[in-house]
Amino acid sequence: MKVVLAYSGGLDTSVILAWIRETYDAEVVAYTADVGQGDEVEEAREKALASGAVDAVVEDLRSEFVENAVFPAIRASAIYEGYYLLGTSLARPIITKGMMRVAREHGADAIAHGATGKGNDQVRFELSAFAIDPEIKVIAPWREWDLRGRADCVAYAEARGIPVPVTPEKPYSMDANLLHISYEGGVLEDPWVAPSPGMFKMTVDPEDAPDEPEHVVITFEEGNPVAINGEPFAPRHLLEGANEMAGRHGVGRIDIVENRFVGMKSRGVYETPGGTLLYHAHRAVESITLDREVVHLRDEMVPRYAEIVYNGFWFSPERQALQSFMDSIQKRVNGEARLKLYKGGVSIVGRRSEKHGLYDQATATFEEDDVYDQADAAGFIRLNALRLRRLAEELIAEGE
Repeated sequence: MKVVLAYSGGLDTSVILAWIRETYDAEVVAYTADVGQGDEVEEAREKALASGAVDAVVEDLRSEFVENAVFPAIRASAIYEGYYLLGTSLARPIITKGMMRVAREHGADAIAHGATGKGNDQVRFELSAFAIDPEIKVIAPWREWDLRGRADCVAYAEARGIPVPVTPEKPYSMDANLLHISYEGGVLEDPWVAPSPGMFKMTVDPEDAPDEPEHVVITFEEGNPVAINGEPFAPRHLLEGANEMAGRHGVGRIDIVENRFVGMKSRGVYETPGGTLLYHAHRAVESITLDREVVHLRDEMVPRYAEIVYNGFWFSPERQALQSFMDSIQKRVNGEARLKLYKGGVSIVGRRSEKHGLYDQATATFEEDDVYDQADAAGFIRLNALRLRRLAEELIAEGE
């Protein structure tokens, strides 16, 4: 039996690698997808081989992640429960797609992951896998074994000579990619306890951010950000630049209690600096280029789109159908937004579109104009009030 394991190089997946070899008498291929999580990627291959993997594949998916997941979500203005910009949710299908490709190349019988039985990630990994190969077998050790925590995993690893990180355990769990870092569990499980100021990695403390605001101009073409301050960038590098710029001003921190797909509430702390900047810039350009009813209709669909992505249905027909609609209206979203970054805040201070701007200053002005007859508003109001007046007459007649 051959199994491809989504491998991070940490304690859990190293133990899982050995456990699968023993429990299933299997050859294990470790798969590490680089979606921007940082230093751990470079060490993953060596750790996997030291833990008994027959092969270790490390794949750079950073550009694919930004182009095929992050930017489609930006075009959809996707945000879950009013705050969360879906950083982890968007990465999982990209990782799974790469893992399934490696599984096919190696003739694997199964895939495996280190997600727990309480979280959303198990759903995201497995729904994505089944959408690609409906017959694939999935091994999820946290739903099968009798190990119950870090102490059990450390003992298991030491008994088998598996390298165990000597760094002190963090009082929370982290998951990082190019879009965000999430912090959950441990001390953060109490929703009344504030996160430690030293916890954050992508953003400076807003209180320590520069005392002078910084202005930035983001250029969009068909809903995609393509330039920062007039300088064009490829998608991945644009997000990296946005992260650096917004991060130094402390932009993009949120602390929420969210509703997991499996049914429980969970406290999560996230930092999404570049994504927050691009989200607001995109909406600013949309405000000047999209028709009122079109954008209102789209906004009705945003919560549903975000829920679909959050719940793991990235490869579903409903997400693809909604994406087609979202992308179709983005053809007009061409222009620039100017934003101010200051002490953790991002505010829109300008927007323009030479190609598709619908804003007409001659019509909107409070000064004298020749294009709008204000007397026309009386008839407009009377027609819209017709049903209200009729209802009022009935209520008055009924003595209410």
